[in-house]
Amino acid sequence: MKVSEKVAYIKGLAEGLGLDDSTKEGKVLAAIIDALEDIAHNVEEIDEELNTVADVMTDMEESLSDLEDCVYDEDDDCCCDDCEDMYELTCPACNNSITVDYDVISSGSIVCPNCGANLEPDLSALEEENDAE
Repeated sequence: MKVSEKVAYIKGLAEGLGLDDSTKEGKVLAAIIDALEDIAHNVEEIDEELNTVADVMTDMEESLSDLEDCVYDEDDDCCCDDCEDMYELTCPACNNSITVDYDVISSGSIVCPNCGANLEPDLSALEEENDAE
């Protein structure tokens, strides 16, 4: 039973008692029931929003999992066609691993996203590898 259904049941019980809204007790019970109705409505709205957030989080988790598989090459069913052209560099300043494509490497220098150091990759080995292909 939903919270709103329980509040409606309590409201029906109170109406069945024939409480007089002009008495102090009747006013208090009527105010409590009104507050319960507002709370029940808010709880239902929060439940709907949480369900939406849960759906978005599930989609994001699946997308992140696919991306991790592609970047870390955990399986052969990579999500992108350009993974063969990806290269991993290690920053000498902070030992952070960075994965970039050939175009980024050939641009000259790369800034480490972790520490901000300028990386200057050795292009000679990459050029020989590309020439061999």
